[in-house]
Amino acid sequence: MSQLTALDAQFLHFETPTTAAHLAGVAVLDPSCAPSGAVTRESLAALLRARMHLSPALSMRLTEVPFGLDHPYWTPDPDFDLGHHLFETTLPAPGGDRQLADEVARLHARHLDRARPLWEMHLIKGLSGGRVAVYTKVHHAAIDGVSGAETLATLLDLSPEPRAVEPPAPATEEAPGLTAMLAGAAVHTATHPARALRSLARMACDLDAIPLVSALPGSRLIADAARRATGDRRPRSELPSLTAPHTPMDGPITAERRLAYGSVPLKDVKQVARANGLSVNDVVMALCASALRAWLDERGALPDRPLIAAVPVAVRTPGSHDRVGNRLSAMITPLATDVADPAERLRAVGAAMHAAKRRFATAPASWLHELCSVLPAPLTALATPAVFRLASLAFPPVNLIVSNVPGPQFPLYLGGGRVLSYYPVSVLSDITGGVNITCFSYDGALDFGVLTCPDLVGDGWDLMGHLHAAMDELLRLPTPAAPGPKTTRPDAQVVASR
Repeated sequence: MSQLTALDAQFLHFETPTTAAHLAGVAVLDPSCAPSGAVTRESLAALLRARMHLSPALSMRLTEVPFGLDHPYWTPDPDFDLGHHLFETTLPAPGGDRQLADEVARLHARHLDRARPLWEMHLIKGLSGGRVAVYTKVHHAAIDGVSGAETLATLLDLSPEPRAVEPPAPATEEAPGLTAMLAGAAVHTATHPARALRSLARMACDLDAIPLVSALPGSRLIADAARRATGDRRPRSELPSLTAPHTPMDGPITAERRLAYGSVPLKDVKQVARANGLSVNDVVMALCASALRAWLDERGALPDRPLIAAVPVAVRTPGSHDRVGNRLSAMITPLATDVADPAERLRAVGAAMHAAKRRFATAPASWLHELCSVLPAPLTALATPAVFRLASLAFPPVNLIVSNVPGPQFPLYLGGGRVLSYYPVSVLSDITGGVNITCFSYDGALDFGVLTCPDLVGDGWDLMGHLHAAMDELLRLPTPAAPGPKTTRPDAQVVASR
């Protein structure tokens, strides 16, 4: 049994009829190498029954505190029924990429049932070439990018033959009683003012790194004063302007979703990175900058200043055993979409990412967690949807989220079928705009998932095409005579979150 943190609970609170807050991915499989020659619902059910105990998020459900006086708890589901979580569907012929993407988008738009453990798995049959797909989604309140990858890893094998796992230990956890929950809520309510003041003080130290707030006059002076007052002497590099321009991608989203996906060779990304003294993630950001610039330029809507992207960053400590919940922060960085020359754009993105990572390495930003902790639980639940909608109408804090999740560079198997590709699918919200770009590196490829709100962006296939064109463009660039200094990567790992 564990209680949701303020950040975990925030992913529950910002759900609305138009916003579903789960992380997901679609694995495309070759079932021919499975021992039975097929991946079936029955084989996936057997796999889940044998390994669910390795991923607590799959068997825990929410237990609400009466009257919403405190954040909910994760507790075992005594009535767990796999039939409520594992489903099967078949695409109509010919089972192409767009049909699969449309089916996944339809599934992704649906909210999870909060009365049950917050996840679903869908076996999708009928793909061309005899392939099948497995789409899995888990609520963001239960996982972040790292714990989501760990959850997926428990179901994967190194060969078509499934590995043996230890059986589950006898269950010892019980749901908290009414008295215990109310007592905990009373303690948290009484101590909240002191905790909120500490959160505000810590958040003030990073005032110059928070979107919107950093643009206010005197924000850097206030941040410097807060650091001196709290005795925080860690050096912080100065960040560029983080004011997001208005684009057609911004504004309140609708409930409908579209998905586009595709892959680029990881060796090509590494080649560009090595030639220019950059990291793989720097090149990913440059690819996204080029694709977004081309998309906006086609529509006559290219702003004269760079788009602002939020990049989720995992802050789990090595050896952490927290397998449920979120341990993440975010870097906010400009994307250099205002730079016309591709070589200059690549250098500008690399410089911006270097500054953001250097800042994060010396003083990891905690403002996201602190911001979620300022208001008491009952007020947070009421205020969050209205604040998100208002911000999207007035001053969007960022234009989009870009996530890069590192994965294994060798083939893996799910239910006996070889995983050919794994396309991540993340979250859209009113304050992060109508597009989310997430990529996952797997077995020599970078697999991209581009999730969009069709009312704002369309179906995303144009953006995916621009990503491929951007990769070709970077490969054509002349090799610099002397590569610049390599960026210092922070201890934290850049990963997906929404």
